[in-house]
Amino acid sequence: MAESRRTGRSLEVLRAEAAEEISVIVEHRCRQGDDPWEFMHTLPSVDEQVVLILRAEAMEIDVRIGQRSAQWSSHPASGQRTEHGEEYHRLRRIALQHPELTEAVWKLMDALPGAR
Repeated sequence: MAESRRTGRSLEVLRAEAAEEISVIVEHRCRQGDDPWEFMHTLPSVDEQVVLILRAEAMEIDVRIGQRSAQWSSHPASGQRTEHGEEYHRLRRIALQHPELTEAVWKLMDALPGAR
């Protein structure tokens, strides 16, 4: 399924997928008896969910590709030797590919442990 999702999706399609995922989460939690007033503020926005979808796909690609070449990973700017370097670069690629999501990307970067 992730393979077919990756190819040629516009931001509109990604946002529709994200909104659908959020609505499924809301329905599931409500069916479990959770009060929407207590959990709705904890859910990501649609754009944040799009970033999370793209991040998961990027992680899957990174696993398939394996570790970056030794030459790239030894460069000081690569972030390889830092705690959150890989995550930073993954999220940064999403912001560069979809500039409309930059605000959501920065919000999620700010949520990284140790980001402050």
